[in-house]
Amino acid sequence: MESNMPIGLNPQTTQELTKGLNDLLSDLQIFYQNVRGFHWNIRGKAFFELHVKFEELYTDLQIKIDEVAERILTLGGRPMHTYEAYLAATDVHAVKDISNGEEAMKHCVAAFSVLLLRERALLQLSGQSGDEGTNALMSDYIREQEKTVWMYRAYLG
Repeated sequence: MESNMPIGLNPQTTQELTKGLNDLLSDLQIFYQNVRGFHWNIRGKAFFELHVKFEELYTDLQIKIDEVAERILTLGGRPMHTYEAYLAATDVHAVKDISNGEEAMKHCVAAFSVLLLRERALLQLSGQSGDEGTNALMSDYIREQEKTVWMYRAYLG
């Protein structure tokens, strides 16, 4: 098998993968910023519980943001790094001034739905192209986020 990539992947396919990963990076960045706002602005009887939960979530998102950006670099791409670019590429709605815990959790479930669709598409493309690195990353994210969505939906009743 011949390839122009030092890691043995087809350059055309890696362009598709880096585009999809940059779109995922945008979704993660906007979701991260939303969750920071939830953490800061949450009010009500579930304050202590949700304040901690949102901190856990944005800390996890921060790790994923870095992992996705580094995967883009590994594939020879360039990660987007401006909010202008993120807002143009994301399917996660940027929200502000959310202080109600139930409303914030609904936004989280909606954002996870966007992430899961994007990650499933990347999982399929990476599998077809033999990109085990991206494939493993997406598989891990999907497994973890499916469980998180189940838990958040259980919380919402």
